[in-house]
Amino acid sequence: MCGRYPTGVAVITCRGAAGEEPVGVTVNSFTSLSLDPALVLFCVHEDSRALAAVEAADAFAVNILASDQAGLCRAFARRGTADFADLPHGPGATGSPVLGDALAFLDCRLHTMFPGGDHVIVVGEVVDLGLLREEQPLTFFRSAHPRLEVLG
Repeated sequence: MCGRYPTGVAVITCRGAAGEEPVGVTVNSFTSLSLDPALVLFCVHEDSRALAAVEAADAFAVNILASDQAGLCRAFARRGTADFADLPHGPGATGSPVLGDALAFLDCRLHTMFPGGDHVIVVGEVVDLGLLREEQPLTFFRSAHPRLEVLG
């Protein structure tokens, strides 16, 4: 039933350990939590490589994907890690990679984590954010990426 609830799509990125590639994972569980302080959250499987990397880095970036980035969504959804070598990216305020072609980003310091069944709820405090381009967001609904239709 949850697949019938449309969501946005984001890639969570963080620094890798010394000398290692950055780490990223696709999520559709990203949401705002609080305005004051500015807190956001996402959920990730407890065995995720990205979870361990976020915990070690003590920071992460939320990269909100645009409607033309379904391929990037799939690349970061696979087990393992996507190759950052061919992706335009640069360090955010926390050192977390910000994807240059993303729609928008929120750079976060790790605030807290909570267990949630076989997932972990990761809460971050936003330290920087930005809109990188004006486009439609990538959405996920019933295992597909439909475009939004603006009404009115």
